[in-house]
Parts: sequence; structure tokens; C-alpha cells
Amino acid sequence: MSKTSPVNVEDTGQQPRRPTRQQAEEAVRTLLAWAGDDPARPGLANTPMRVAAAFEERFSGYAADPAAELARTFEDVSGYADMILLRDVRLESHCEHHIAPFVGVAHVAYVPDRRVVGLSKLARVVDIFARRLQVQESLTAQIATTIQDVLAPKGVAVMIRATHQCMTLRDVNQPAATMVTTHFTGVFDTEHDWRDRFLQAVQAPHGDRYT
Repeated sequence: MSKTSPVNVEDTGQQPRRPTRQQAEEAVRTLLAWAGDDPARPGLANTPMRVAAAFEERFSGYAADPAAELARTFEDVSGYADMILLRDVRLESHCEHHIAPFVGVAHVAYVPDRRVVGLSKLARVVDIFARRLQVQESLTAQIATTIQDVLAPKGVAVMIRATHQCMTLRDVNQPAATMVTTHFTGVFDTEHDWRDRFLQAVQAPHGDRYT
């Protein structure tokens, strides 16, 4: 009699079943006990509840649709077709390898092709993707690709600068190290002039105009 093969989630296209809040809290208790402490002692009694609530907030990006944030656009922009840049969008994310925080800023630019979107929507796209377990390289590409796919501009440029706690809390011990990632599409990828303008703009001191 042949055995039934285990179901592969990737083969079925189904999402894995999400545990209940109670199961999540129980998992935290298990980790506390594994670390060597007593989850039942007064100081830790409510920790599982707090950790579950913190995870719910920190990883709320899984329940949000970044593409939907870009759905409402404006076409009456009086023929504007130059670069639109949103600088210094603060982001807080967590490394998928250690669940350690990394914190930094994102610079997001695009060259519109008739349609523009509210600046707050660009910040929301950054925030939604950041509130998922990430590596910085993927986070950078996801932001740029989503804007390119939904708005269909002439090009998108994204730069992220961030510091990673996995570089400071582990034996690497490099607290001053900063990681910089970029992703370019369209004219920013194919035309050096557009890319140079973006890089000059994000590196210029606040208050300075770029040329």
C-alpha cells in the first residue's frame, strides 16, 4: 500500500494556515522556557500577550496591499513630466534571518507618464513592505517594482540606507556600518543622466537645490 505524499503548499498555491493568537502566545512561552526562564513567573506572565501584540503591529504589512495604495492617481498635472522625489522616508523593518530590527530611510523617485500619485501613498508603500520580514535588497526591489507595475511611469528609482542590529548585537560588532541598496527601472536604469540626477538629489544637503 503506497503512502500519501505530504502536501506541498507551493504546489497547491494555498497559503499556510495562520495560527491562532492563543497558539502564538503559547509559542512565546515555549521560547521563554527554552531560554531557561519560567514563563509563569510574575515578570513574564504577560510577556506572551505583549509579544504577540508587538508582532501584530510590526508585521502588519502582510495584511495590507501596497498596490492598492497607488490605485488613486491624478492626470491633471499641467504637463509635468520631470522627476518626482520623496526623500528621507523613515522605515523600520526586521531581518528575516534573525528577526533583528534594521532602521533607516528610503528615497523614492519616479518620472511620471501622465499619472501621478499622492506623496503619502509612496510612503505607505515603503511602510507596508517594511512591516514584513525582509532583507534590505528585496525590500528595495519590491518598492520599486510595485510603483513601476502600478503607475507605469517612465522610470522608478529607490535607495535605502539602513543600519542593522544583526551587525551590532552579534559578534560582528560593527555599530557604525550602514547598508545602501538601490533599484532602478526604466529611464533611471537605461539613462545615466536620470540616474545621476537622482543620486545628486538624495545626497544633497537639506535645503540645497539640485541641477
